[in-house]
Amino acid sequence: MKEGRSRLVRPTARVAALASVAALGVGVVACGSDSSSSSGGGSSSKNKEVTIGLITKTETNPFFVKMKEGAQAQAKKDNVKLLTASGKSDTDNASQVTALENMTTQGAKVILDVPADSKAVVPAVKKARDAGVLVIALDTPTEPQEAVDALFATDNKKAGVLIGKYAAAKVKQMGITPKIAMIDLKPGITVGQLRHDGFLEGFGIKEGDPKIVGAAPAEGDQTKAQAAMENLLQKDSGINVIYTINEPSAFGAATALKAAGKDPKDYVMVSVDGGCNAIKNGIKTGVIDATSQQYPLKMAALGVEKGAAAARGGSKPSGYVDTGVTLITADPLKGVDSKDAAYGEQNCWG
Repeated sequence: MKEGRSRLVRPTARVAALASVAALGVGVVACGSDSSSSSGGGSSSKNKEVTIGLITKTETNPFFVKMKEGAQAQAKKDNVKLLTASGKSDTDNASQVTALENMTTQGAKVILDVPADSKAVVPAVKKARDAGVLVIALDTPTEPQEAVDALFATDNKKAGVLIGKYAAAKVKQMGITPKIAMIDLKPGITVGQLRHDGFLEGFGIKEGDPKIVGAAPAEGDQTKAQAAMENLLQKDSGINVIYTINEPSAFGAATALKAAGKDPKDYVMVSVDGGCNAIKNGIKTGVIDATSQQYPLKMAALGVEKGAAAARGGSKPSGYVDTGVTLITADPLKGVDSKDAAYGEQNCWG
């Protein structure tokens, strides 16, 4: 799984050379019958094949793998030709810009994008929309959010609030004075800032509070998170509350803590994502005390479903659609709503 920033709107809240396309990771999954996709004959406009693009941050992160699976499955149901692309890292905006251009040229009527850089991608999104493409952001809002037609995502602020509340309750139960380390994403990425700010709100503190030992960007990468945690421990070896932007970051931080002789029973570690590996090897083992589980398959499936309907003349999706978030923990605390590890495993991904 930082990055003054915009907030989610809450309910209460050219023709390219083939070689270039391949180099940029743009692929095509043709879904639906050949007869439906033909442009002639008596094919109904309601059944005519439409082209939709999906751009994720990477193709290796289980979160985005599951998102792609959701899009592919829905594409088969809705007679959609699915174009896919991804960046080389969570912050690779250049590849996303190229993919937006390529997909527009290839005739995509709808593009679903998980922004790698909430601000930097906006000009490319505008170019696509000016060309008549419906652009829906998944998971991560653009900045401003209104730069896209719609957003299907976890309420990332809420995800942060949930784990912040849990961490505060756990600290009280343990009777410890909190010394907080924050393993963040990267400046300019809205989803990271939302989770960061949400954690602070849920914990009941503000930016700059002396309880915060420090914060370090790790870009959602396990190795970078380990190094970041090592540096923060050098600053204060007594860190006992660790917020992490995502679960790979949590595992990286846990490695550093273990090397420093820290027992998971002596600190509180919280995170966001709810992947299967994290539930099995983090929540159930006590390495991660709690995580906010989100649902990438639902985001992508809804994007394809609503996008295909709009491309065939139906209503266009707009605004923010909350795809849900649930606190998962093996150690429930009074006054903090949560689900257990079994629920987490039933609804996890990866």
